Amino acid sequence: MKDKTIPRRSTKALTLVTAVLLVGGLAGCAAAESAGTAIAEVLRSAAPSVDGNNPAAQPAMNPDDMAAALARLASLPVKGRAPKTGYSRDRFGPAWADTDHNGCDTRNDILARDLTGETFKPGTRDCVVATGTLADKYTGKTIRFVRGADTSSAVQIDHIVPLSLAWQTGAQQINDGQRQEFANDPLNLMAADGPSNMAKSDKDAATWLPPNKAFRCEYTARITAVKAKYKLWVTQPEHDAIQGILAACA
Repeated sequence: MKDKTIPRRSTKALTLVTAVLLVGGLAGCAAAESAGTAIAEVLRSAAPSVDGNNPAAQPAMNPDDMAAALARLASLPVKGRAPKTGYSRDRFGPAWADTDHNGCDTRNDILARDLTGETFKPGTRDCVVATGTLADKYTGKTIRFVRGADTSSAVQIDHIVPLSLAWQTGAQQINDGQRQEFANDPLNLMAADGPSNMAKSDKDAATWLPPNKAFRCEYTARITAVKAKYKLWVTQPEHDAIQGILAACA
């Protein structure tokens, strides 16, 4: 049987993790941010060294980033999912609108941001990405992107917090303009392996996590950032799953 003893430094960090979540629940976001600063200080000394003999181990997360993510999680309301009644993709505006008014649609903006060695379709003013290479964070694989009816789906643009999930956790209560911003916000978007994106669908962190364990720290931190920005809530299972991942990131 594997030794399940938690090192003393990790125990101290996890104690503060619990503290910030309790403080956030009792006193709101400001108190959580304050406790988050305290966590960051402890994590600087509590974080274990990366195990070079275990490449599958999650790399240590920047203590300040982790503290901020924990503080955001503590500030998020915890509620059940609202009914999906009334949801449609159209409630988040036209797909891949040019919300930043740079002349390129959001899908191509994210492809250009996340791919390397990208080329563009001639005559599109470097807007329409034709080819490129993706270092996929969900799987850890390298994927070649080639635009075409039979090939484009290999790389898809994923909403970190899916639109349907957002609808059921608070997006019904924001206005049309905010929902369109949400659907096109680079913070909530990432080029990803197509099959992984399809498998994820509208699942939350309690029911789906990236197969690449090394990305789970950043993934759950991004979820807290998006939900805090748009005043969305988390379900209890989602909250607990994110808490567990972020605690392990120490």
